[in-house]
Amino acid sequence: MFKILREVWLNIGVEKINTHEGITIKVLLNSSITGMFMDRKITANYGFILQKLKRLVVVKNVDNTNNSIGAIMH
Repeated sequence: MFKILREVWLNIGVEKINTHEGITIKVLLNSSITGMFMDRKITANYGFILQKLKRLVVVKNVDNTNNSIGAIMH
């Protein structure tokens, strides 16, 4: 018997711009994304340096409401 999965996880490689250190991170593939984003906990755990964005990225939920966590600032 098979279980149908409704999500796809991948391992991807990312590189820190300041140190060129390569890291492999497990990510969730979302076919309806409007951009690529990384969780703030991941950035802290792996020591990524954040840069403030010139424009905030408003995050919308599937029902088109604003996400309660707020906009992406870095």
